[in-house]
Amino acid sequence: MHQYQLVATAAAGIEALVGKELKDLGYECQVENGKAFFKGTDMDIAKTNIWLRTADRIKIVFGNFTATTFDQLFEQTKALPWEDILPVDAEFPVSGKSVKSTLYSVPNCQSIVKKAIVTRLSDAYSRRGQLPETGALYPIEVAILKDVVSLTIDTSGTSLFKRGYRTEKGGAPLKENMAASLVKLTNWYPDKPFYDPVCGSGTIPIEAALIGKNIAPGLNRTFAAQEWTFFDSKAFPTVKDEARKAIKEDVQLDILGTDIDGSMIEIAKRNAEKAGVADQIVFKQMQLSDFKTNKDNGVIVANPPYGDRLLSEEQAQALYAQMGATYKPLTTWSKYILTSDLAFETHYGQRATKKRKLYNGAIRTDLFQFWGKRTPRKIEN
Repeated sequence: MHQYQLVATAAAGIEALVGKELKDLGYECQVENGKAFFKGTDMDIAKTNIWLRTADRIKIVFGNFTATTFDQLFEQTKALPWEDILPVDAEFPVSGKSVKSTLYSVPNCQSIVKKAIVTRLSDAYSRRGQLPETGALYPIEVAILKDVVSLTIDTSGTSLFKRGYRTEKGGAPLKENMAASLVKLTNWYPDKPFYDPVCGSGTIPIEAALIGKNIAPGLNRTFAAQEWTFFDSKAFPTVKDEARKAIKEDVQLDILGTDIDGSMIEIAKRNAEKAGVADQIVFKQMQLSDFKTNKDNGVIVANPPYGDRLLSEEQAQALYAQMGATYKPLTTWSKYILTSDLAFETHYGQRATKKRKLYNGAIRTDLFQFWGKRTPRKIEN
């Protein structure tokens, strides 16, 4: 079976989580900025697409070389064996990016790579003129960093954050893989209470439930590589069958999601239903300040509306103060709050145990972490 050089792409600050997920799945990997490199077969492409919770895409690294002229870019692209992957009718749009490189014009780089691949395929398939491009989709990217060209083929198609369960969303939705990352950055275990006080369309509680039940995030969606002619047709069905058997059917989770907006709670319930975890989460319309509990060792994860997301700066800061007052008595609970307001601790009224820089889309944010004091487990005589 063919072995590929693969790369799992990720948002800035999340790549270490992707690397850990890959290692947990049994892969050796090398983590760089926004990327985790590993090797694998068709089966591994299926497995990582279906199981990785925090990655954006799984791509085949098809070529790496240095180029400072358009001639070099054309010739070295044309020298690669594109016919090994692309059939004569392949649809292969070329996207691009260039950073700190001599070849800085992205549209020119895209058109040259496209022309080089067309030339190679036309020779390989003895075709003249335009190729039909009526077949399966093979998305190609040319990325140039400091004159080093990387040519990749995207096996995922639409980004892996699109799990397929979110039919409706709120005004500033959190991507599913970012929500999963927030859960994975906590000290939560499935036997502990989990609470999102500003749950919106329910993404964070739903991702926590998928993790707690060991439900593969890609179980109910399709991927570009499934349609590829050379690809092992049994790979995705086999991995999905194994994933269904791996679901922890006997686990019952204690997850609560609340929001002040009743219409968002209804959307969250529908999304949880579609994700197959409606029986694992309680969604309630509730003011943040009304939360009280006698439970110990819980975890709160919140992505509140910050100053540049839905609320004014003053409203956001009032919300942070309310959070600080409401959660102060919960000494055994750990709280993880994502915001772009660097003065968050001042309004919350407590110094964070730890901060972690993350990007929510293009917005620079910090995950403020307040670790709870653990209560010892009761030992029965």
